[in-house]
Amino acid sequence: MSIQVLYFASLKEALGLSGETVEPPAGVTTVGALRDWLAGRGRDRLTSARNLRCAVNQEMVGLDAAVKAGDEVAFFPPVTGG
Repeated sequence: MSIQVLYFASLKEALGLSGETVEPPAGVTTVGALRDWLAGRGRDRLTSARNLRCAVNQEMVGLDAAVKAGDEVAFFPPVTGG
């Protein structure tokens, strides 16, 4: 199952990449499980980020949202503008 993962704002800076295509194991079926799996692969900033926001296919979701092959999952911290 191939999933496109995007990182934004301070996550992008901390991880040193804006995105990647990953092949998580079969048991990874939610955004939260994907986050935890990625953290276990060296993306630990995902679990330490406060108020992490997530989107699947450009729609805001919670960590319990389902993910499937071909999805685009974005992670970003809350940001403010001025």
